Amino acid sequence: MWGWWSTLSRDEKWAAFIRWRGLALAAVALVVTVWLGVTNQLILYIHPRYIVFTLIMAAVALALLVASFAARRTHSHAESPTRRQKAITVVGGILALAFAVAMIAVPPATLSSATAIQRDINSTTVGAGSQTVASASSKAGSAFAKFTVLDWSSLLRQTSAASFYQGKPADVTGFVTADSNDPANMFFVSRFVITCCAVDAQPVGVPVYLPDWEQKYAEDKWVRVEGGFTTDPSSKSSEQIALVPSKVSIVAKPHQPYLF
Repeated sequence: MWGWWSTLSRDEKWAAFIRWRGLALAAVALVVTVWLGVTNQLILYIHPRYIVFTLIMAAVALALLVASFAARRTHSHAESPTRRQKAITVVGGILALAFAVAMIAVPPATLSSATAIQRDINSTTVGAGSQTVASASSKAGSAFAKFTVLDWSSLLRQTSAASFYQGKPADVTGFVTADSNDPANMFFVSRFVITCCAVDAQPVGVPVYLPDWEQKYAEDKWVRVEGGFTTDPSSKSSEQIALVPSKVSIVAKPHQPYLF
């Protein structure tokens, strides 16, 4: 490889860079994808069901890229590259290197409360495994402590009858998102639900009534909230039912922050 490279003139080397820059950029992206998968960070971008398939396809693509590099090795003399072509090559190489370094050096971040507000919490029906009023009515009281944010948000969209929630304790974990209608007294315990990847992630949340909550809990902090539901005490919030906590604890972000 290097022996072949040393036989090329300066202009031929530039021409080779120009021909190969697309393959090089693709190789960088594939290597980063594999690295994210090996370090178990790919789960922050796509649904777990697609991770194995993605890694297999990335490995196959890398093998094809290596074969393509080998096939492109040629001693044919190309025209001397222009200054513009040289500049594009240099810029492309710098951008590819910066992309690779950024993806590896900067930890992937989960979607935040700003994204949840932008996409409107509980605005869509998501989650095939979410609870229904009929199935929830048949469960014992202790079973409700295992309900996720997605389960409760599904029920809250279906019924606002306060009597339905009596005797149904909640124990949910999520990140804090302020209620835009009454940010002084209300916040949502929020999670994102992913169907395919982070691009299609939809925010769901359980409204919590806790006056002056901002004095203890900042937005995007992960919390565990335990308590019971009642008619929303807030006069400003648009929510009809709210979770009134008996205990709120700050917790670490879970290894798997998204729901499926």
